[in-house]
Amino acid sequence: MSRSAPTGVLTAEAFDTPRILLAGAVDYAMYDRFRDQLAEAPKTGLTVIELSTLGGDPEVARMMGEDVRFQSDLNPSRRLVFLGKAAIYSAGATFMSFFAVENRYLTRGTRVMIHERKMDKELHITGPLTTCIASVKAVLHELEHSIAIQNEGFENLVRGSSVTMDEVLKRAPENWYVEAQEAKTMGLIADVI
Repeated sequence: MSRSAPTGVLTAEAFDTPRILLAGAVDYAMYDRFRDQLAEAPKTGLTVIELSTLGGDPEVARMMGEDVRFQSDLNPSRRLVFLGKAAIYSAGATFMSFFAVENRYLTRGTRVMIHERKMDKELHITGPLTTCIASVKAVLHELEHSIAIQNEGFENLVRGSSVTMDEVLKRAPENWYVEAQEAKTMGLIADVI
């Protein structure tokens, strides 16, 4: 017998016992915990994924998000819902962007911090001139593709909301903090719990 997932805006009772609990840095250790808990969660019905993070590795956040997307496609009778608690910074916002707006919730007072990806790299140029050009181009390509990936995440985050990409691109370089109720007003989340 298949159990269908609840539809529409969820009430606080739906978040009483999240099936997946994640806190701390978004890193490979969190990814392992996430995968273990996701495997143990029911394949139908509601699955709440609770997260609190000050950030971490954006590529790990994207891996977790792709798992959510894949599982949502694979099991349409399962509703995966994001519950952000206290702080959803940086990579946490990237992970949240993989959930449809109707499946994004924040607890009261939670802050979402949206910022540009950062790079810390030295470029040392030495050798034949053509090799030097190739080294510079390689770093330039890394920057260009990192910006494209970052902007894909921003587009996912604001899709269906009143926030424009222009606004995100203007505010993200300065670390944009959005409080839970403000996020709801902007249409970035379904509700505040």
